[in-house]
Amino acid sequence: MGNKQLYYEDVEVGGEVTPLAKVATSQMLVKWAGASGDFNPLHYEDSFATSMMVGSPIVHGALKRAWLGHLITDWVGDEGTIKKLSCQYRAMDYPRKMKTMTEPHEGETWWCKGTITGKRVENDEHIVECNIWAENGKGEKTTPGSAVVVLPSKKRG
Repeated sequence: MGNKQLYYEDVEVGGEVTPLAKVATSQMLVKWAGASGDFNPLHYEDSFATSMMVGSPIVHGALKRAWLGHLITDWVGDEGTIKKLSCQYRAMDYPRKMKTMTEPHEGETWWCKGTITGKRVENDEHIVECNIWAENGKGEKTTPGSAVVVLPSKKRG
């Protein structure tokens, strides 16, 4: 709430969605599990994750999808509307680990990003299509997706 409003006239095909940084810690995964009801031990138990051959607990796919939703809702502003949001889970991401109780976390920051791939007016709606994704600290797109949004127009009324 309170974000600067984006208008249809402000975007161009090839432009970018304002990037959003995200950090996942093991504590965040526990909170997400509680809020979402996804208590799969793959997301919090080292020995289970090792037995499943993924090395260590991984970030919930649905959490990465929520990050992409956050990316788009922040970008479109209070008057924008999401018509469609989808993504695919293409690679595993691992949460940051704490060094000690007093030292900062180590690990990576994910970036949620996007580009504008199309825009059109249809049935009086100002529609913008985007490719969106979450990428890891190496710049690899681990969670690609797409979004279709409706933006307000400056040419109202």
